[in-house]
Amino acid sequence: MKKVVLLLTLMSLLALTACGGKSTSTSGSASGEEFVVGTDAAYAPFEYLKDGKIVGFDVDLLKAVMKEAKLDYKLKNTGWEPLFASLRDEQVQAGISAITINDKRKQSYDFSAPYFESINKILTKQGSNIKSVDDLKGKKVSVQNGTTGQEALEKKFGKDNASVKKYESNVLAIQALLNGEVDAVVADNTVVDEYAKNNPDKKLVVVNDKTNFESEYYGIALPKGSKDKATVDKALKKVIEDGTYTKIYKKWFKVEPNLDALKK
Repeated sequence: MKKVVLLLTLMSLLALTACGGKSTSTSGSASGEEFVVGTDAAYAPFEYLKDGKIVGFDVDLLKAVMKEAKLDYKLKNTGWEPLFASLRDEQVQAGISAITINDKRKQSYDFSAPYFESINKILTKQGSNIKSVDDLKGKKVSVQNGTTGQEALEKKFGKDNASVKKYESNVLAIQALLNGEVDAVVADNTVVDEYAKNNPDKKLVVVNDKTNFESEYYGIALPKGSKDKATVDKALKKVIEDGTYTKIYKKWFKVEPNLDALKK
């Protein structure tokens, strides 16, 4: 990696670390017991830092769910991998960070009912001959470490494949593409769609491959055996049914959500 790129990467990581202690709190009940929720605020538009404050779709949804559940809470920027460690150790009572519900994670954590349908996509440069996951064979691809994008590529091309480059965040994974270090990025559809749309000068294209990528569903993660699961599920269901979810979804994505997909 060139020294300039390394310096920029270190500066980016330091900035995220410096903001790690930032939190957002709101009052939901008079119980006096704080409910700490972890997130990785580097995943726009779901959660990211704006003027030192954590904002995004997940942030607004969490606020609505916690209000309905009458839970006082604090949103803490833990980072991605530390979030799961914090859940295991019960240092946080929940995690919301575009976390895909899958069988492997369900062995270690409980999840709320699904609140978002997603699918992985490929982000690459205009003029690329990449039209599907099959075209990634032999090419360098960046992913955020510990994500389903990484799992999908490892399932296709083998675990610990040297061509799959793992980064601590999607910000760094996308930066690797812009720097010419990789040929493509694999990440959740909303992340790559939003980045390509908001950065037309970068001349990027998004490749959709439903043959190799299946729909995934995000949920609020909780420690295994959490006594709060029923409360969170009930509040989430109400927020979806009373139209609050649709309002938040349209605010961030400008389209109507497919509520039927969440019933799976």
